[in-house]
Amino acid sequence: MAGLSKSAQAATLLRILANRAGYDISRDHFRHRVVYALEQAGVDCVLDIGANVGQFGVQLRRAGFRGHIHSVEPLRHAFAQLEHRGASDARWSAQRAAASDTVGTVDINVAENSVSSSVLPMLDRHRQAAPTAGYIGTEQVPCTTVDAIVAAYELRPERTMLKIDVQGYEQAVLDGAQRTLSEFGAVRMELSLAELYEGQKLMPDMVQYLVSLGLELWHIEPGFSDPVSGRLLQFDGVFIRAISA
Repeated sequence: MAGLSKSAQAATLLRILANRAGYDISRDHFRHRVVYALEQAGVDCVLDIGANVGQFGVQLRRAGFRGHIHSVEPLRHAFAQLEHRGASDARWSAQRAAASDTVGTVDINVAENSVSSSVLPMLDRHRQAAPTAGYIGTEQVPCTTVDAIVAAYELRPERTMLKIDVQGYEQAVLDGAQRTLSEFGAVRMELSLAELYEGQKLMPDMVQYLVSLGLELWHIEPGFSDPVSGRLLQFDGVFIRAISA
């Protein structure tokens, strides 16, 4: 640790001791836990379903991911920001659509905070935990399937991570990937511990289904919590196929 200040040496030592004890207190955990795992699995492309304004793509780039990103977002205003954000990145493409189980059109409920928008009706538990998540309108948007996107953009599923952030509509997205889901090298999906949208599937069913396809739960990232009770309501699970620990 020569050359480091005493405070930096102490912080480094603390991280080493914590890691040996099985904890990760690194500020750069996304890089070391997710992007590194993708590299080891040979994943050099991300299919970003429910991209909103491109937050996940920015996170990938900041973490050092240099592969192709194809972002899919249905809402008009969010897509405009997404398209603008990726315009200067030659390896980042954007498509305006919702991913579903069929090709056509679908009505999406637009949330005040944008990120909570969903095809499904929102339940009171969600609105109470996040007042700005309430719906303020609807948009009819084009919808497609993961299988159709893979074919149209000539993606290689075995070298691609399928990222799904669709606020309770995950099952429909998976149903639209019947030909390719068993081939994806990785999946990152928002998982719910409590029902926030009417008819959504919860974490145990989703994990069981993905594991049955040969994917291992590799990393979790805490997400949305109830601010009053402190209960974790949603988290992101990263699943990796066929790599050793």
